Amino acid sequence: MDSSSVLVIDVGTSGVRASTIDPDSNISNVCYEAVLPNSPMPGFVEFDPLLMANAALRVANAALAKSGPVCAVGIANQRASTIVWERRSGNPVGPGIGWQDLRTVGTCLSLREDGFRVAPNMSATKLAFLLGLADQDSSKDLCFGTVDTWIAWNLSQGSVHVTDATNAGVTGLWKLGSDKWDDDILEKLNISESILPRIVNSSEIVGQATSLPGAPPICGIAGDQQASLIGQGCTTPGIAKITFGTGGMLDTCTGSAKPEFEVKGPNGTFPIVAWKRNDSYTWGIEAVMLSAGSCIEWLRDDLQIISTAKESEAVASQCPSTGEVFFVPALLGLGTPEWDLGARGTLLGITRGTQRPQIVRAVLEGIAQRGADLVEAAEADCNLSISTLRVDGGMSSNEIFLKALADATGHVIEVSPVLEATTLGAAYLAGMACSIWEDEEDIAGTWEPGRVIEPTLADRKALRESWRDCLERSKETVPGLSSLEF
Repeated sequence: MDSSSVLVIDVGTSGVRASTIDPDSNISNVCYEAVLPNSPMPGFVEFDPLLMANAALRVANAALAKSGPVCAVGIANQRASTIVWERRSGNPVGPGIGWQDLRTVGTCLSLREDGFRVAPNMSATKLAFLLGLADQDSSKDLCFGTVDTWIAWNLSQGSVHVTDATNAGVTGLWKLGSDKWDDDILEKLNISESILPRIVNSSEIVGQATSLPGAPPICGIAGDQQASLIGQGCTTPGIAKITFGTGGMLDTCTGSAKPEFEVKGPNGTFPIVAWKRNDSYTWGIEAVMLSAGSCIEWLRDDLQIISTAKESEAVASQCPSTGEVFFVPALLGLGTPEWDLGARGTLLGITRGTQRPQIVRAVLEGIAQRGADLVEAAEADCNLSISTLRVDGGMSSNEIFLKALADATGHVIEVSPVLEATTLGAAYLAGMACSIWEDEEDIAGTWEPGRVIEPTLADRKALRESWRDCLERSKETVPGLSSLEF
C-alpha cells in the first residue's frame, strides 16, 4: 500500500478499531481491541480513559505495521462521552463518563428550571461532575475533552487539544455555529473556558500524530453518526442514512441553511452540524430510536429464544407473517418523535397459536416501523422529502429486517457495503484535507450500495395505522418518567 492511504481510528462504545483506507475507498489492515465500559451502579456508565488511549495507540501502530506509511489520520468517535485530565501529566482525574450515563439527570432538571436545556447524554453536566472530583489545587491545569479530543491529545503527545464542530455540538456547551463556547452555561456550571478544547473544522490539518511512525497529520475528525452520514455519501439534502446498532440514528444533511429550531424540532428531531469544512458549515438533523439492536440482544440474552443475533433472521423466516402480532421496541422508552421516556416495550396480538417465529419476526418488524417513524419525523422537521434511504450498522445484514424496513417506509433501501460506515466517513474528511478526495461531490461519487431492497407491500397505509395504534398503547407506562423532558 502506498502513502496516499488514510489511517482511521474509530472509537466506539465497546472497542477501538484502526484500519487503512486507500483512494478507492477500500478498507484493509483492520485491527481491533475491545474496551468495554462498566456500570458500577444503576444508571452509571464509566470507562478507563488510559485503557482506551493505549488501545487506540496499539491498534493504530498494528495497522501501520501492516500497511506502511499513510498521508493522514482520521478519527471517528462515540459522541459526548467525557474525560478530564491534567495538562502536564496527561493523567485523568477520574473515570471517563460514557454518553449513556444518567447520574446527572437531577442536575439537568435543575438547569431546565433556570432556562437551560441540557440533556443527560450531553457532556456539560458530566464535565461539571468530574470537575467536582478533581483536586482543586489551583496549580493543576486541567483539560476537558470528548473522545475525539482525548485520542488526538494522545496521538500528538499532548500538543493538540481540539474538538471538531460535530462533537462540540453535542456537548451542551456550545451554541451551534457560534464562534466560541457558550459563556452562560459555563458560568452556570462553574466551568472555566481555559480547560476547553479549540473548536476546529471536521476536515483540517490540526497537528501531527507524533506517537505514530512518520508522524502523519491528524486532519479528519467527526462524531460517529456524522462520520457514518459522510461514509454513505449522504452529502446532499434528501439523502438520509439510518445506523441500526444498539439504538438507531437517522441523520440527513440540510445544506448550508441552519435548521430553524435551536434545540428540538416539533417532530422530535435535533439540529446537528453534519460537518464543517473550509470554515463553512453543512447542517443536518438527527432522529433517535432508543432501542434497536438491543431488542435482539433481549431475545438472545434474556428470553433466550435465539442463540445468536444472526439467528433472528433464520427464525423469523420460518413464518410468512407475524399473524397480527406487534412489538413496540420501547425497552428504554421512545425517542423521536414522541420522546416518552416512560413508554415501555409492548407485545400485542398474542394468541394461543403464537410461536417463537412470530415473536422474533414481530421484533424485527417493530424496529422497522420505528425506522419509518424516524423518516417521517425527519421529513416533517426539515421540510423536505427523503428520496434515498441508506442503512448501515449491525442490523443491516438481516434480510428480513431490511425487507420490513422497505415496506414500512415505502422507500428503496440502499445497504452500505460495509457494516460500519463511520470509518469511511472519517477517512473522507481526512482525505479531503490532504487532497485524496477533492470535495463532497467527489465523496458522493464513491457510493456504491452493497445491495438494494425494494418495497413490495401493497397496503402500507393500513399497516402504519395499525402500528400507530400499538405505539399509543406503549406510551406513559411509567408516568413519572413520561413527564420528564430535556
